Amino acid sequence: MGSFHKFSAFKRPALFIALSYVFLLAGCASLPNIREVLRGPTTTEGTPPTIVGAHRRLTARQSRAVIEKLKRQSLPTDILERHLAIEEAISGNPLVAGNRVTLLIDGPATYAAMSEAIQNARDHVNVETFTLAADNIGRGFADLLARKAAEGVRVNLIYDGVGSFATPAAFFEYLRCRGIQVLQFNPINRLLVLGKWPLTHRDHRKILIVDGTVAFTGGVNISSVYSKSPSEPVRGNDGHLAWRDTDVRIEGPAVAEFQKLFMDTWKREKGPELSKGNYFPELESGGNELVRVIGSTRGEKNRSTYLAYLAAISFAMDSIHLTSAYFVPDGQTIRALADAAARGVDVKIVLPSQSDWKLTFYAGRAHYSRLLRSGVKLYERRSSTILHAKTAVIDGVWSSVGSTNMDLWSFLRNDEVNAVIFGPHFATQMEGMFERDLEGSEAISLEKWERRSLAERMKELFSRSLGYWL
Repeated sequence: MGSFHKFSAFKRPALFIALSYVFLLAGCASLPNIREVLRGPTTTEGTPPTIVGAHRRLTARQSRAVIEKLKRQSLPTDILERHLAIEEAISGNPLVAGNRVTLLIDGPATYAAMSEAIQNARDHVNVETFTLAADNIGRGFADLLARKAAEGVRVNLIYDGVGSFATPAAFFEYLRCRGIQVLQFNPINRLLVLGKWPLTHRDHRKILIVDGTVAFTGGVNISSVYSKSPSEPVRGNDGHLAWRDTDVRIEGPAVAEFQKLFMDTWKREKGPELSKGNYFPELESGGNELVRVIGSTRGEKNRSTYLAYLAAISFAMDSIHLTSAYFVPDGQTIRALADAAARGVDVKIVLPSQSDWKLTFYAGRAHYSRLLRSGVKLYERRSSTILHAKTAVIDGVWSSVGSTNMDLWSFLRNDEVNAVIFGPHFATQMEGMFERDLEGSEAISLEKWERRSLAERMKELFSRSLGYWL
């Protein structure tokens, strides 16, 4: 999850006690059953999914033309149409055509692209993040936002109260004093009214929107842990390892979907009235990518990112390549992965070999034996890197980059956002990134895994018992 796990509640007794108390009161919600969801109406065979363009909903003929253009980028296949139809059945989010999507690998590339976009801002900058740290990266980001506010650009910021718990209040007051509207998501002091604002409900999204024309999303928080590239050796006196992560930059009509999510959060959290701005400008087609922006909120009826992942895995025909920083899968996900491997799908998952959150790390490892026996291939990143990415590429046509981890905290409790990109062009870039992650990882064999020590098994057993809260 980032810096909240980094500073660890166990090192702060007051917060740990508060968290434990809230956990006991929060109740036990559950995830939706994918089979029941898919019993509803599905796309009729031969009928293209609903697609929105730059100015209006596309006709059936125009939608077919978009899909045929994507299909021509690879060998003739019905795999793309299959994924489009399944997601049409489960998602209430529009499928948006005419976007340009740029893959940003790791913090340095992401921060450089974000800084360039903010520097070019003319109307507004909207930021929604889990962690905004008061370190070198965070201060540089704050100073850039302050300069744009001084130029008359509207700057609005949402940060999570737990994710940014270690950031001093003075840091955010500095931003307010420079004309930036700052909103804290679900502050910890709401523990005084536990029944209304559970502490377990967090805003884990990472969204940056500039002038309503360009958006960024992915797993990168605003923190110096992302300032190094994993391809570089550890440097500096702190000895900190580089964090491996992924973001995307999106131009085109899909940007409006990110803006809607930001505005909805601002409204739900009762933020101050936003100053007038051109938040939803007329957007022209920026490229050829087909994008669905999926946002989820707390509660079992709003788990859109979970359903999108599970449906894509369940109906995969050729390959499932996942990169997951925090991996504590629920029963449905485990069955879907095992079933896919059993029917001959190439299922590979890149996981961390170390983590900033040990309970989650060992709870995930508790599932390795079952997955390995089913034919799922597991890999762990070498210890020179902290893995924080949450990405997927399935069947060479379905790609996802976002904030959602494969654990119950993300699937059930957090506000999350993922960009799902359809088509082989972007998927080819994702596959290239995945192959590089494989090269930096070690394969986990069942034979070797079964020889792990009793101490490791006990850590897994204990952590797995807490899996519902990880």
